[in-house]
Amino acid sequence: MRRILRCLPCICCLFLLMLPFSAATAEAAAMPPIDYAYAGEIVARHNSPTLHWQVEAFTHQEAACYLTKIWMADSGRQIGKATADWRENVLDTAEIAVRAPEASLIINASGYVTRIYSWIPDNYPGENEDYYFTSLGSLTVTDGQVYRCLTGVPYYGLTLNTDGLSLHVGDDPEAVLAQNPRHTWSFYEECPIIQNHQSILDPDWRFTNTPAMRTIIAKMDQNNYLVLTVTRGNRGLTMQQCVDFLLTTFDPEWAYNLDGGPSSALMYRDDAGALQAIWENGQENVDIMTFSE
Repeated sequence: MRRILRCLPCICCLFLLMLPFSAATAEAAAMPPIDYAYAGEIVARHNSPTLHWQVEAFTHQEAACYLTKIWMADSGRQIGKATADWRENVLDTAEIAVRAPEASLIINASGYVTRIYSWIPDNYPGENEDYYFTSLGSLTVTDGQVYRCLTGVPYYGLTLNTDGLSLHVGDDPEAVLAQNPRHTWSFYEECPIIQNHQSILDPDWRFTNTPAMRTIIAKMDQNNYLVLTVTRGNRGLTMQQCVDFLLTTFDPEWAYNLDGGPSSALMYRDDAGALQAIWENGQENVDIMTFSE
């Protein structure tokens, strides 16, 4: 018995010593970045043991675009969110980015409601004014804090959980909330555009065949994501053109249309920590999505 008791502290110490190593090993064992056959002109990149991203410029259907390829060792930890002040204002993307000093790569994210952009879905309770200076979506969570949960109003948007981003297409917001998401991002109900490697784009949606600037995020797997940023170029791209391009070229698991038009933004921090704009937004945003070490 004494011999067993003498061994127990050694076993416990060994277990404790292995904990940090196990976490590091698990992160290092993450799937490596996808070697995409498609490539454009590289305009910015970042490489570290836990985060790789590369922004490539290209032209599609006469529209100038950027494709950002992102790999993270632990997407559930490395994807983040920063916001303007709830019910108070919307801010320039660079101003919101100041609130996420750890962010290496930054894109605009949720749609929002203001006096100028006052539309809300018919199934939202209350009046338009009740939603001024907030993001769209029946569920809003930031850093685990619930700002909105509209009972009975289906949720169309993204959540960040421990295993990375998840797409929700008309899900019960209370059921989504029960999964304890850390963050949410949302826009129009039609914004989930690819699901299970298939287009779910609404052919009757007014934006489906209207050329515009766009920001679309697509998930390849738990570690690899794509961001398609469509600038004005000659005329921008329709949503249908974007979906066809993503499915034909990459076949993502899902894709979601974030706020676009003049809200579109694509920024990064250089080696000195200074914020650089690859595509600078033309109007304020309510929140951003970030990618960090």
